[in-house]
Amino acid sequence: MIVMATPESIALIGLTFILAGVVKGVIGLGLPTVSLAILTTSFGLIPAMGLMIVPSLITNLWQTIAGGGLIKIAKRFWPMMFAVVVGIWIGGNFLVAINTEFLTILLGVLLSIYSLIGLTGYQISIPGKSVIFLSPFIGGISGILTGLTGTYVVPGVLYLQSIRLDRNTLMQTMGMLFSVSTITLAIVLDHKKLYSIDTGIYSLGSVVPALIGMAIGKKVRKKISTKVFTNIFFTSLLILGVYISGRALI
Repeated sequence: MIVMATPESIALIGLTFILAGVVKGVIGLGLPTVSLAILTTSFGLIPAMGLMIVPSLITNLWQTIAGGGLIKIAKRFWPMMFAVVVGIWIGGNFLVAINTEFLTILLGVLLSIYSLIGLTGYQISIPGKSVIFLSPFIGGISGILTGLTGTYVVPGVLYLQSIRLDRNTLMQTMGMLFSVSTITLAIVLDHKKLYSIDTGIYSLGSVVPALIGMAIGKKVRKKISTKVFTNIFFTSLLILGVYISGRALI
């Protein structure tokens, strides 16, 4: 899939990653989710998945490494990460077999569910003893949905938020989830010949806007309530999710 090189498309990609970077700078996540949602409306699902690869990988690798304790987290969550990899390979195999419009509708639905849970503040509490059994199961489902839609948040992020990790561990574990998912998704897209050189160049060029957005977001975080910004984020994402599904249906 090739993204047409027009001034308008280049500007849209740059602005998208600045905005996605701002979101990540303020609340610590959301760069792949926001960029995927916006770019899907303009370029389609599969090109959007390709465009987010490099900025998502670089920003989330940094999030994974920062803070220490990486080996401990890897030992605890390796079954989940392994299941994510397997799930993405399974889901990715259906990218060329399932109607893209159906997958776009699915993406919109997943974004809407994630947004509604975020807006309502609904929290699921999972006992610590269940983690060893649930992690691979959740990882597998999350991987399949990532392979089909490119989004990492349902149910992977929701699950990690439900097992009551401390904030630093949660951020690192989500960074690991996003990094593993991004690398695997990139390999699957390339294997299926769905990742063009042009898309890769645009994705690489989007790193700078993403980092600029993150720097802006860190400054915004000092001036605005995180709760207020989070509500704005989830409301905007909900509107995008409904729009993406509705447009694909029509």
